[in-house]
Amino acid sequence: MPSAKLSHPTPVFFFSHGSTMMLGEDSEPAAFWKQAGNEALRRGVKSIVMMGAHWECVGDKIQVAMSPSPGKNPVAYVKRERYENFKLVPDLPMGERVLEMLRKGGFNAEPNHKFNFIHDSFLLLIRMFAERGSNIPTVLVSANSRFDPHFHAKIGVVLRPLRYENVLLIGSGGAVHNLYRNHWMQMVLYRDNFAMPQPPGEFALEFRQAVEDAITMNSGPALRRAVTRLMKHPRYREAHGTDEHFIPMCFIAGAAGDKADEGTKNVMTAECWELVAMANTQFQLGEWV
Repeated sequence: MPSAKLSHPTPVFFFSHGSTMMLGEDSEPAAFWKQAGNEALRRGVKSIVMMGAHWECVGDKIQVAMSPSPGKNPVAYVKRERYENFKLVPDLPMGERVLEMLRKGGFNAEPNHKFNFIHDSFLLLIRMFAERGSNIPTVLVSANSRFDPHFHAKIGVVLRPLRYENVLLIGSGGAVHNLYRNHWMQMVLYRDNFAMPQPPGEFALEFRQAVEDAITMNSGPALRRAVTRLMKHPRYREAHGTDEHFIPMCFIAGAAGDKADEGTKNVMTAECWELVAMANTQFQLGEWV
């Protein structure tokens, strides 16, 4: 059942999760993730609903993770002790609620009772709640493999009312994330994901700035239009060799792009670059009140 309504919606977050090494290396984004987690705990946030970048469904389907005891997919370049003892807490009642809302919103949504968390989700939850040793109960929502920006923005629109029930909506992806353009040698040979033997390419800098402008200079329905339109940016395909790390940004644009969101403050909160060409830019859309 829905909980008591807040008078002001919770903020929405877009987290660029970066490489797996972001779990083990300190960084400006990691500090912000911890800050966001601490604030969520202080505010008594009851649940997190997250769309990541590493799970999509074929056809017209959307799935919601409903395993009562999800595992963690192993990750490279990070010692297992860094993540294996963290307790994942799913939110099955909220998962049922999300399924109901998606179906009423016209989506072909179904539960997935076997899905395990991937680093795009548990990396962030560990960084947010490391001192607690377990996360605020969390629901994972898949993307759809057609990668239609408006389809995924509508998912955010449908789930936006949860923001008035002290639920955090998070998109986990990447501002600039093209594995084909990354420089891997320093990470593979020396475990140095932050090495910058040369500056990022023009394509990465241009698209990263376009992302910041779209999010921070727009609000309400204009935000939805600006973010979904980025897939037509002339440097988009260079910045995103594949679409899955961009699509969660469309989800959060829908969740923070209602007429009631006009005039809200959307800010870039932290950033780092990895592997020369990967921009891990973090955004908060809306404010805690």
